[in-house]
Amino acid sequence: MRRATRFVVGSALGAGALVGYLAVVGVDGVLRRTAEVAPWVVGVALLLVVAEGLSDALGVWASVNPLGRGLSAGQSVQFAMAGDFFDTLGPAGPVSSEPIMARFIGVTTATSYTEALAVRGVAKYVKSGAQLLVSTVAAAVVLLGGPSPAFLVGTLGGAVLVLLVGGVAVVRARSAVTPLVVAALTPLVSRASGLLLAERRGRADVAAAVDRFWVRVLLFRSRPGLLGLIALGGVLEQVLTAAALWTALAGTGTPVVLLAVVAVVPLPQAASVVPVPASLGAYDVLLAGALVLSTAAPLAAATAAVLVVRTLSVPFGLVAGGVAVAFLRGWRPRSGAP
Repeated sequence: MRRATRFVVGSALGAGALVGYLAVVGVDGVLRRTAEVAPWVVGVALLLVVAEGLSDALGVWASVNPLGRGLSAGQSVQFAMAGDFFDTLGPAGPVSSEPIMARFIGVTTATSYTEALAVRGVAKYVKSGAQLLVSTVAAAVVLLGGPSPAFLVGTLGGAVLVLLVGGVAVVRARSAVTPLVVAALTPLVSRASGLLLAERRGRADVAAAVDRFWVRVLLFRSRPGLLGLIALGGVLEQVLTAAALWTALAGTGTPVVLLAVVAVVPLPQAASVVPVPASLGAYDVLLAGALVLSTAAPLAAATAAVLVVRTLSVPFGLVAGGVAVAFLRGWRPRSGAP
């Protein structure tokens, strides 16, 4: 009975979020978007959107593997779908879910919040780096014989370099950074623990938690295979998203080079700075503009393709993710290691 209740609650959660989305974009707008392309195009794009959502489970499984007994395949899919749900509703877009999901991962693996946040932080870093690297290579290839502007390659390559240098610098300077982090977090943790838990946490607790964080981050140095799986999962997501956009563009009568679409998929994540759930509007405009720059597709066709894919991906993430969220363990505050 409890599982049935959770399913009903999750379905209501997903349906409620979907109603909110439809209220923003309008039911007529959704119908108009899907009517702009042939039915078979919508069907293929939907399959690709579902496959993209499921592909994140590979990175989830690999990143959580070092914690306790890790996650099963089914749990990895559940956490991937739940992450999509929080990404969609969260005001920070693709980075919204990790601080939230770390709570549930810590409970499921019988570890701590900071350990779960560490492995998922590594996953987000590796995934972003792999996607930007693939985008740089794809943009460089397209530049040799296509419309992709030279500054696009420089922008992507620069982002990869900044990500690599920044990550290495933070890890190497961790002994100097740790006291600053502990000093900044101690008042926040102390106040939050006093409100949510029976015991108040102090500086020693925060310092121990930060140490556990670094231990989990550095653990991946001896597990390169897991990093490879995380990168593979991220690239798979990128390619499947690009394939959905490429299919939608073809449905509007605008055939383009798939590599050109692959190159620009990660760029609109900058829209996460706009504090709007799913970055509605900002993400769509940035992605459509990037497609025009990289493929020379007409703006109307690029906009239609983006809107069709978003009309499929956002509801899927909300409905499937809502059910997944309802079955997560760890909703009630509990004592234990931070």
